[in-house]
Amino acid sequence: MAEVLLSGVSKRFGDTEAVSGLDLRAGDGEFTVLLGPTGAGKTTTLRLVAGLEKPDAGRIHIGGRDVTATAPAPRDVSFVFQQYSLYPHLSVYDNLAFPLRAPARRLPEAQIRARVEQVAELLRIGDKLANRATQLSGGQMQRVAIGRALVRRPNVYLMDEPLSSLDSKLRAELRVELKRIQRDTGATLLYVTHDQAEALTMATRIGVLDRGRLVQLGAPRDIYEDPVNTYVATRLGSPGINLVPRSLFPGVAAPAATVTIGVRTEHLRVQRDPAGSGRVARIEHLGDQNHLHVTLADATVVVLADPDAPLAVGDAVALQLQSPLFFGADGNRLRH
Repeated sequence: MAEVLLSGVSKRFGDTEAVSGLDLRAGDGEFTVLLGPTGAGKTTTLRLVAGLEKPDAGRIHIGGRDVTATAPAPRDVSFVFQQYSLYPHLSVYDNLAFPLRAPARRLPEAQIRARVEQVAELLRIGDKLANRATQLSGGQMQRVAIGRALVRRPNVYLMDEPLSSLDSKLRAELRVELKRIQRDTGATLLYVTHDQAEALTMATRIGVLDRGRLVQLGAPRDIYEDPVNTYVATRLGSPGINLVPRSLFPGVAAPAATVTIGVRTEHLRVQRDPAGSGRVARIEHLGDQNHLHVTLADATVVVLADPDAPLAVGDAVALQLQSPLFFGADGNRLRH
């Protein structure tokens, strides 16, 4: 496996700058997730690493080797696309074996069988090898698509939202599977998603992108608890972080330039108080927890609460903040 290093990489399509001065390191054996909304430059970054696009500026290194001008094949990377593309007339076995039978990398059939069976067992589709691709469920087809990348054993695996077309149950299952496979194989994996749950559960490190720029790179917990600005803060957390005017909490000690206070739902404490400034507007019952929607002046905040808390819609409440985050007028983080 190998480290991926992008230095000052930029890519423009007409008037649109998809990637701008991107500096990124995906370490050897790391599961690096690029997170951001549509248009953040995530897929373009993968395509630049794969050699499917050429950068307008900057350098790309894989395993210490400058591959900026290298064609895709010699880069020795594999790419899993958002929509799995299997050969419907072939069996699962032959779909998995296909990359190993290519003229440039052809292996003896005994080695091909050994690799295919190993990967199929890893993906828990060993009992499906004789099936046609059209006989599989959506989750099984995606496992075959991922397996076709794994069977090659390249330097780097690139995955572009491979789970986005699956239902929520299958996505949850395959998140666990992918993390297990990456851990078991020690693979270097660069993964693109707009789904915060995928980023939080799978990544060794998360890189948050905004309009082609890397805003923050760090461990999932660091990104969640210590965002550098409001953009990063809103990328993680469900429900999202509460961002409210400083004036709503005048008693909270904050840096002088604070304009916005950010507080996670689990960092708000709520209690019934006839003199409280908040009022419960709505309650979402989620079984093991409640989400209270509390109005404060012209704002609404969401509070994570115990389902047994004796609160009802219309109750006056007082709120106490724990671990608040402070942001200036430009949205950047302020610290005490």
